[in-house]
Amino acid sequence: MIALKVTQVGNSLGVVLPKDALNDLQVGKGDTLYLTRAPDGSMRLSAYSEVVAEQIDAARSVMRQYRETLRALSK
Repeated sequence: MIALKVTQVGNSLGVVLPKDALNDLQVGKGDTLYLTRAPDGSMRLSAYSEVVAEQIDAARSVMRQYRETLRALSK
């Protein structure tokens, strides 16, 4: 586990990721990271994945196409 300290960055708050964490995530300056909530309620930090982005685009397309069907099923 890596402990991160929250610091003031301008009018916002931020954390500094150590070099080891950046290497593990395979990210550098200017890259985007995503903070998501896992099913167990924990938070997960991950780097951009082209495969996941394609899957999300496909899911959005299906949801758009079957919007009314999905709405009816949710009732």
